[in-house]
Amino acid sequence: MKDKRSGQELCRLGNSVNTVWNYCNGAQRHALRHNTKWPSARDLQDLTRGSGKLVGLPAQIVQAVCKEYVVKRRAAGKPKLRWRVSRGAKRSLGWVPFTSQDIVLDGAVAQLRKQRFRLWKHREIEGRIKSGCFAQDARGRWYCCLVVEVERPPVTNRTEIRGYDLGHDVCATGAGVAADGSVTTHILPRATFYRDLEERIAEAQRRGRRRQVKTLNAKAANCRKDAQHKFTRAAVGTAGAIFVGNISSTWQVKSGRGKATLDASWARLRNQFLYKGEHAGVPVAEVDERYTTQDCSACGARGGPRGIEGLAVRRWVCGECGADHDRDLNAALNIARLGCETHGLKWPGSPSAGTERPSC
Repeated sequence: MKDKRSGQELCRLGNSVNTVWNYCNGAQRHALRHNTKWPSARDLQDLTRGSGKLVGLPAQIVQAVCKEYVVKRRAAGKPKLRWRVSRGAKRSLGWVPFTSQDIVLDGAVAQLRKQRFRLWKHREIEGRIKSGCFAQDARGRWYCCLVVEVERPPVTNRTEIRGYDLGHDVCATGAGVAADGSVTTHILPRATFYRDLEERIAEAQRRGRRRQVKTLNAKAANCRKDAQHKFTRAAVGTAGAIFVGNISSTWQVKSGRGKATLDASWARLRNQFLYKGEHAGVPVAEVDERYTTQDCSACGARGGPRGIEGLAVRRWVCGECGADHDRDLNAALNIARLGCETHGLKWPGSPSAGTERPSC
């Protein structure tokens, strides 16, 4: 958002949204206490009918909040969600959803019903607006997020199959296999965006500089997003199909590698691959990466390093065919091969392709 008045008005709307959300949460808790049927989105919309004037929100926004509450409750798999706090040190970040009927864009001005908000508009909006929201970050800045419907592009005719193995020492190791069986390596360097600023953040926290702490954390997050955006954009611009390992961030955090895992942000990297691949007409999918570091990408024999002790082994030699492997590159090749087998694509190393199986 561009001006200070817009932020103040959006904060007021965000507090009203929190009131509606907490009412939905209270209705859910009432249903749990009395062993009644959990309220659906339609039930919550009926319960909040006519409350728009009371809380100062359009009726469509109240309905959107009820619908989003049920979606988040089902996605979280919990009987009740957290309360949204409007004030205090642990307040929830502002959020105001809207539908296509509520928002009108006129140049650099967004009109929400009768309220006008000035925007920093960097480029023109392509396609038809379906929905969106106003969202607030930790520094109190507001952003207008839009969901736009565009035509699906045709599938690309590029033949390179690319697999990505996610890790800590190297954030992402990619192996691209061309139609002739040649292998190219694509690496996203180790992610140390937060750890590079950790000492400055700790010093600012000790001195009580809250604004500087938020600025440094935002800088680390922006540097991480910038590196991942550039990496994923280059990938979908050259590959014909992309497959990513489904490594569990939760398991890695519990195993003691939490800081390195959160700094790498694998979930955001996978999401960027998914939506950018869909926009560019490149198939993208997640692949079960079990045994990909142990299987030989040249002959398929399972003779690689195993267990926690084997994590320190970065290069190994296959006992069956004698191929010398880099651990991460070998896993990326196996992920690319498994993705082809799962989705019915022709793997360049298959007998029908007329080439030998690629190896690293």
